[in-house]
Amino acid sequence: MDIAGLLVSPEAWAALVTLIVLEVVLGIDNLVFISILTNRLPRQHRNRARIIGLSGALLLRLLLLTVVAWIVTLTYPVFEIFGHGFSWKDMILIAGGLFLVWKATREIHDAVDPHEDATGSPRAVAGIGTTIFQILLLDLVFSIDSIVTAVGMTDHLPIMSAAVIVAVALMMIASKPLAEFIEANPTIVMLALGFLLMIGMVLIADGSGVHVPRGYIYTAMAFSAFIEILNMLRRRKRQKHLPAHPPED
Repeated sequence: MDIAGLLVSPEAWAALVTLIVLEVVLGIDNLVFISILTNRLPRQHRNRARIIGLSGALLLRLLLLTVVAWIVTLTYPVFEIFGHGFSWKDMILIAGGLFLVWKATREIHDAVDPHEDATGSPRAVAGIGTTIFQILLLDLVFSIDSIVTAVGMTDHLPIMSAAVIVAVALMMIASKPLAEFIEANPTIVMLALGFLLMIGMVLIADGSGVHVPRGYIYTAMAFSAFIEILNMLRRRKRQKHLPAHPPED
């Protein structure tokens, strides 16, 4: 079906909307990771790193769509262990999950016990180049996963390309407010790092042949976020009722 035919096809529009929602949902993991990474940068470099990272994700996904026939072959088993076949996609998911677990664990350790140099000042934050490289590295994992999912829903390249462009554009719009919200609420940082640990373990499980329904994961994340928002509202309400100056003895 040509472009003109897709524009007047209700099925094509339904597939486009479904794919956009799917890409945005799958991009939440990536967005949280990007927010935490870029918040470690000097303030003047954060927005630039987010834009470069998400632009790289867009280009990477569009590039993968041009070789979609090759991407599908990544799901074919390469070798077997204990009767379970492992494909290149499985190995990429496992590697990405291990990287995410390692990165989240390291960030949690630094948050609980910050490293200091000889002068007593916190260790310098990561450079923008290192941060962008880590963003693109995990983008590769999420890109392959989302592209394989998209291929299973439609075989029209223009629909998949449009969905990717719209989804990444929405992520660019949401990335700065999300990063600022995480920075302004320190307890949210630990919660987000816990999410990344969970997502990393889910990627490892998926790569090992144990499928964990994403609905359960996102429901747990939404419930945890809701409870933390209630805690934040409670803390703010208590602070308003505290006296401006402590009573003198």
